[in-house]
Amino acid sequence: MIRSAVTVSLVPEVRGGPFVFWDDLPSAAAKAKAFGFDAIEVFPPSGDAVDPKLLRRILDDNGLSLAAVGTGAGWVKHRLHLCLPDAGLRAKARAFIKNIIEFAGPLGAPTIMGSMQGRYEGAIDASTARGYLLDALDDLGTHAAQYRVPLLYEPLNRYETNMATTLAAGVDLLKSLKGANVKLLADLFHMNIEETDSAAALRATAGFVGHIHFVDSNRRPAGLGHIDYVPIAAALSDIRYDGYLSAEAFPYPDPDAAAQQTIAMFRQFFC
Repeated sequence: MIRSAVTVSLVPEVRGGPFVFWDDLPSAAAKAKAFGFDAIEVFPPSGDAVDPKLLRRILDDNGLSLAAVGTGAGWVKHRLHLCLPDAGLRAKARAFIKNIIEFAGPLGAPTIMGSMQGRYEGAIDASTARGYLLDALDDLGTHAAQYRVPLLYEPLNRYETNMATTLAAGVDLLKSLKGANVKLLADLFHMNIEETDSAAALRATAGFVGHIHFVDSNRRPAGLGHIDYVPIAAALSDIRYDGYLSAEAFPYPDPDAAAQQTIAMFRQFFC
């Protein structure tokens, strides 16, 4: 059964970005419950920024699950990514992601690795960067396995990375790994830019997709852009996807309205 989730950002540096709720975790969880979501997806400043016991209590009090935890603060706050020329900085990037895994894993949630994948440029060519990324994904996927959750790798659009911009390119990376504990995060916003047919791309990656960001073509909540969700819903049914559709969307026109719009679209197409 596909489940619904809504994003909560706790990172001041990304204020104005594509997250529905901001800053106040207890309030966001209460609203998620009131609007009918199954889970929240949290973007913390670091793995040490939120007391896991407090988060567990907030989740339990609201009958919610933790869908995933993001690592984007590692790039936004610290300018760290896995393809930097400096080996020490690459190690710091990997340690930051591991810290998030150690926070999310005991709560039963996978960790998202998107913007921290970085890009090749300057002295780092495509082959070298790919080697750095594959080594990190293997290490981080193995680290997550101890908690029986996958690492989620997110292909991004061409303006945010030049590593993997399509689901097919993401699958190619995953097939090159030594381990098997990394899944793809399929973000419908990025797919709208890079895929010629998002539904076909999802069908072609059956078994590799572990999480989906449910959003529209303009990063507004689903239904406020031009994505057609009918073929996407059919594709997810065909591949028997049973993970989360999580709203990583702008809080447009405001957080409550964005949440209500998202859950209405989720119920229309995926329930």
